[in-house]
Amino acid sequence: MTIPDVFPHLPLIAVTRNPVFPRFIKIIEVKNKKLVELLRRKVRLAQPYAGVFLKRDDSNEADVVESLGEVYRTGTFVQIHEMQDLGDKLRMIVMGHRRIHISRQLEPEAEEPEAEQNKGRRKAKRGRKEAGVSAEAVAGLEVPGGGPGEVLMVEVDNVVHEDFQVTEEVKALTAEIVKTIRDIIALNPLYRESVLQMMQAGQRVVDNPIYLSDMGAALTGAESHELQDVLEETNIPKRLYKALSLLKKEFELSKLQQRLGREVCVCIKQTHRKYLLQEQLKIIKKELGLEKEDKDAIEERFRERLRGLRVPPHVMAVVDEELGKLGLLDNHSSEFNVTRNYLDWLTSIPWGKSSEENLDLARAQAVLEEDHYGMEDVKRRILEFIAVSQLRGSTQGKILCFYGPPGVGKTSIARSIARALNREYFRFSVGGMTDVAEIKGHRRTYVGAMPGKIIQCLKKTKTENPLVLIDEVDKIGRGFQGDPSSALLELLDPEQNANFLDHYLDVPVDLSKVLFICTANVTDTIPEPLRDRMEMINVSGYVAQEKLAIAERYLVPQARVLCGLDESRARLSPEVLSLLIRQYCRESGVRNLQKQVEKVLRKAAYRIVSGEAAAVDVTPENLQDFVGKPLFTSERMYGATPPGVVMGLAWTAMGGSTLFVETSQRRPRARQDGQDGQGGQDGSLEVTGQLGDVMKESARIAYTFARAFLMERDPDNDFLLAAHLHLHVPEGATPKDGPSAGCTIVTALLSLALDQPVRQDLAMTGEVSLTGKVLPVGGIKEKTIAAKRAGVTCVVLPAENRRDFLELPGFLRDGLEVHFAAHYRDVFPVAFPAQPRALALQR
Repeated sequence: MTIPDVFPHLPLIAVTRNPVFPRFIKIIEVKNKKLVELLRRKVRLAQPYAGVFLKRDDSNEADVVESLGEVYRTGTFVQIHEMQDLGDKLRMIVMGHRRIHISRQLEPEAEEPEAEQNKGRRKAKRGRKEAGVSAEAVAGLEVPGGGPGEVLMVEVDNVVHEDFQVTEEVKALTAEIVKTIRDIIALNPLYRESVLQMMQAGQRVVDNPIYLSDMGAALTGAESHELQDVLEETNIPKRLYKALSLLKKEFELSKLQQRLGREVCVCIKQTHRKYLLQEQLKIIKKELGLEKEDKDAIEERFRERLRGLRVPPHVMAVVDEELGKLGLLDNHSSEFNVTRNYLDWLTSIPWGKSSEENLDLARAQAVLEEDHYGMEDVKRRILEFIAVSQLRGSTQGKILCFYGPPGVGKTSIARSIARALNREYFRFSVGGMTDVAEIKGHRRTYVGAMPGKIIQCLKKTKTENPLVLIDEVDKIGRGFQGDPSSALLELLDPEQNANFLDHYLDVPVDLSKVLFICTANVTDTIPEPLRDRMEMINVSGYVAQEKLAIAERYLVPQARVLCGLDESRARLSPEVLSLLIRQYCRESGVRNLQKQVEKVLRKAAYRIVSGEAAAVDVTPENLQDFVGKPLFTSERMYGATPPGVVMGLAWTAMGGSTLFVETSQRRPRARQDGQDGQGGQDGSLEVTGQLGDVMKESARIAYTFARAFLMERDPDNDFLLAAHLHLHVPEGATPKDGPSAGCTIVTALLSLALDQPVRQDLAMTGEVSLTGKVLPVGGIKEKTIAAKRAGVTCVVLPAENRRDFLELPGFLRDGLEVHFAAHYRDVFPVAFPAQPRALALQR
């Protein structure tokens, strides 16, 4: 069929991804019903031609565009060779012939009946013979009506190439394109069929640069805009160059694909070969008896671990049963790994294996004194433990709990105890722990299950009698996974831990030889059943003298080693350390003191290295250059306490401290003449300072007792009956609670009522009952340390705390005038020595 050279009016088919190049065949599917009907009618009218144009947006799947701006203006004039109706779409095989360019969109016209169309064709045919009117012009009138905004018919012009000569450049480009195509075919045989199909016309491609450039571009998988750029190019040398660029990219991509495929193939072959060789080697060794199967080797290794250990019979029965199960399982099954891990843990426990314990008292005492200063209660208890073990001829486990403020050495003394006893040391913290499985282990049914911390301890230490430190036992949590503090009940019970049952092992383990040491800051948050199982040992804070000795013996030498200094290059005198303790580090422990000493030595090292000084001598005068301004300038809020203000002694988790109680009159009292002081009074007491419920109750009790005490001592003084008073405990941002301020509150109220200040060097503590009895309180050592730190020389303590005070070291008791009071009448003459007569109440 002869293809017309000019055919200006064509249906527009919009395609995506790849344009159609001249002389190339393409399969196109059309779904738009109006366009399908138009194409069918054109074929029936023996006009099987259309214009194929590339859409600018590849994501647009429509066959028909709404405006010419959605397609590139340059496309291809194609002939429809075959049509296949697929129901909802039309599949066509088209062949490109020449490049065309859209000049304008044709307006759709109403469809004419077929008879009229035939008549029009005959008239058109006669007209061509007579008047030379082209058939294409008539065909342009036969356009069906399209939908709103749909471009179905366009008027096109043929694209004319620029004239060119077959120069050396064109020949070189042509030869390079042919060579590149051959290289691509050599790398990937799939391109061979495409090239053969393109060359089926039988024409020599090399003789036609136009066709060769189109063939090179059509062969690649370049981007749509790059292919369209080749289609629109009218300069043949430039088109050849662009096609060559696309072919070179395709060639490099083919080389990369081939290299990746080759590497993957080699890797697979090597893995397969290695697997075959390993299997053959196993069979050869098995035939020669040189090596047993994996299962036999695993069983032999597990039994070798247990050889020489005193394994209980019930545990050995479980091991034999699990080894028998292991032999029946496939090596690649998940159950095989679970059983092997279980046996690994079961055979890693040191059944019956203990470290040789040190029973030499002198050596143990020397080790303890070498590492820590003070802490006499702890050291005495450990030496008692060694003495009992020496008399019995065997060691036993024990559960101790060290409690006290932070930084006093509770955790570090445990390591020294382990060294003194020659025991292995293991530490784990339960602070914030919310999962029982951390202690008791996980069930074996879970993925990644493992035993608890205690079984891990036995595996790591390889002895049955290690020293286990359970840190922060007062901060243990509670979550939906259980209550770990309840799990510790079995672990820390000497009657039960001889048969401790871990969830993972599920066999009893003897922990009776383990020495458990727990640490805590406070005992209030430890559950009572757990506290009952432990021997509580108080590790109280340090006074200034003890801190100075610790700094000189331990902290300064350790800090010098850390900073790379010696005593000759950085000198810290005892006066500097005392000033550092007094003005920067008043807490009970020495952790902050250690930080400040390291800070001083770090700055000294900087000055030496920078060349500012060859040696640094830290003195009280230049101490602020190293650590800044003092944090504490005075312990006492009042140099001389006015009437209504009394110093009390308090105890916190950080140690002891002084606490002032202030009282004042809110407004003038309204007393009416003629009253006898026994009725009509409306006095009140307001309490502030963020006090807890217990302390508020203690304030009300003290207020009631003070009114009664003053009435019996001085009936004419009705100040407490009629006055509106305000009681405040300073540092309102700090919560305060406890009953030990009763004596202090009564004394402050009486001082305000008598308008007389108390003794200036006095501090007191003690709970007061409603009848005036002074009840015992806790924290005597910490409160005594706080009193000495504040420069107090006279202290009032409850009579029942006499034993606690006498147990204190001599240097703490020296310089203190202590009065023990059983009733408040014993406190009054000490607080108000200027009163002419003491009150003697007979109850």
